[in-house]
Amino acid sequence: MSLAQIIDWLDERLGIRRDIENALRRRLPARATGAPYCLGGIAFLAFLVEVVTGIALARYYQPNGALAYESVRLITYQVPLGSLVRSLHYWAGNVMVAAVLLHMLRVYLAGAYRKPRELNWMAGVLLLLVTLTFGFSGYALRWDAASYGATSVVVLAPASLPLAGEWLMRVFLGEVVITGETLTRLYFLHVFLLPVLATLLMLLHFLMVRRQGIYGGL
Repeated sequence: MSLAQIIDWLDERLGIRRDIENALRRRLPARATGAPYCLGGIAFLAFLVEVVTGIALARYYQPNGALAYESVRLITYQVPLGSLVRSLHYWAGNVMVAAVLLHMLRVYLAGAYRKPRELNWMAGVLLLLVTLTFGFSGYALRWDAASYGATSVVVLAPASLPLAGEWLMRVFLGEVVITGETLTRLYFLHVFLLPVLATLLMLLHFLMVRRQGIYGGL
């Protein structure tokens, strides 16, 4: 059975082509045009670049306190195209953060967070938090002096909370000081928990946009 026959078989049962055609032919509000309405798509495209380049980088990165920095140097200076892939990952992450922030600003100024789009706005806020956490955890994985210092400032801040501060530190770090175990947990957060959470939130976000339509108020 050829690929075309498999696609036809699936389409006959799932109506994939019809759904794609309906999505492509859906008319947008007259004012929902121009660069500001592309920001969400730009953020999604940057996320896809992050996934692809992140998988490639994970092939060589060592989430170990004693080996992490040297593995980054290995990727940058010895792995074929490693510097290019790492640069793409870095710049796509910056583009993603900027696009999400500008997208949220556009939505807020347009008033698109109002009824009946409150849940979509909440999903967007969560996606913003996930995106910022992506940026922080990715920066920490370099495990050089600068990223170690930044990690210390950010992750040790909750220790000052009354009662639950030390417990939170042990949950997220394993200790109340920055160690190699901290790096391992940040790596797990960066490559597993955050991508899964981001994917689920984006699916929810896209489904609600599909159902409610694009708000063309700005």
